[in-house]
Amino acid sequence: MAPTAPSLSSPTRRRAAVTPDVQHDLEQSLARVINWVRAHDYKAYEPADGNSSLLFPLTGGRVLPMRVLQQVVLRCPFNVRPLLGVRPHESAIARGYMAWAYLIRTRKGDHEDLRREAQACLAWLMMNRAAGYDEFCWGDPYEYATRNGRRPYGEPLLIWSALIGQAFLEAFEQFLDDGYLRVAESVGRWIQQIPNEHTASGVCLSYHGFRRTWIHNANVMGAAFLARLGSMTSDSKALSTAHSAMTYTCTRQRSDGSWFYAEDPDYHWIDNFHTGYNLSALKVYRTATGDRSFDDHLHRGVRYFRANFFEADGRPKYFHDRTYPVDIQCAAQAIETLASLAEHDVDHLRQALLVATWTIGHLQAPDGHFCHRDLGWTRVTTPMLHWGQATMAKALAVLLDTCAGDHV
Repeated sequence: MAPTAPSLSSPTRRRAAVTPDVQHDLEQSLARVINWVRAHDYKAYEPADGNSSLLFPLTGGRVLPMRVLQQVVLRCPFNVRPLLGVRPHESAIARGYMAWAYLIRTRKGDHEDLRREAQACLAWLMMNRAAGYDEFCWGDPYEYATRNGRRPYGEPLLIWSALIGQAFLEAFEQFLDDGYLRVAESVGRWIQQIPNEHTASGVCLSYHGFRRTWIHNANVMGAAFLARLGSMTSDSKALSTAHSAMTYTCTRQRSDGSWFYAEDPDYHWIDNFHTGYNLSALKVYRTATGDRSFDDHLHRGVRYFRANFFEADGRPKYFHDRTYPVDIQCAAQAIETLASLAEHDVDHLRQALLVATWTIGHLQAPDGHFCHRDLGWTRVTTPMLHWGQATMAKALAVLLDTCAGDHV
């Protein structure tokens, strides 16, 4: 079990030594995955892209057959996609994460090549927004089906739009280009137009705009973006919505510090990367607003996260009560979340480094891409784009940025 995290009221004074060898390994790993993404022209697969298959017409657009096709492709231990006509494709959220990774690496004023690459990714995102919407927002480039129903091709998602919006805010802070801020403000307007679930203890922002769906990680990611945007632009409505959304999710935190994926009984599971999303969102909200009213929730959530989602060697578990499948998204989000919290407890940085070392050693392929999953008896080496390459690029960029901080 992980040690109890200290209070978040002030940074700890302990220091962590990051050796030159570890620093070098992290930098080389990041360079290799960036080179892989660029060499493949920002095209690969995603776990849920099975309905891009040539077999899709056989589903008749019905939810159950779509879910079956989607799950068969996702869970196959080898890459069946080329056999089914699923081609490598681009992804808005992958572009957003890659832009964000490049921007983090250029904060210190170097890496001119990565700065240009970030600007190119942001330009691509401005050209490839969701069709049919007045404001900037983004979705997935495939049909998707869940137990809650069918999501049409390209339908914008709250969580993707909020995360991409954060990349535009990062770009505005670096380049002071009002064009990036205008895109972020447009994203903020779209988020505040989608349906809310109004309760006596806060509002929950809908996962997407065309149907009401209440999911914790999307809600707090939307709140984190609105908090950062509202703080930068003095937008009181955005700040009020952000606080209310955070209230909704924090008041529904379980007594042990965990969260269900959502409150609907069909979604009562607890997993690694969605918990990481919640914690990262709380950290962004706190940093942006200075509001410490949710510190106890963040503290208890981090303690639960550390105690339940990692093996002793750094292997990230998928669920709180079982390890497999070891998924690259769990690794990436864990690294990012823990590194971002290191200013409060340097032990979080040590854990982030342990997870990164395990992931690089076990899931990074010789060509530089990160494998999708470790099933225990085999590795699924399928190269996903956002789910693995882009999220690991950002996670490693955050980790290296943290390692350069004055508390290290």
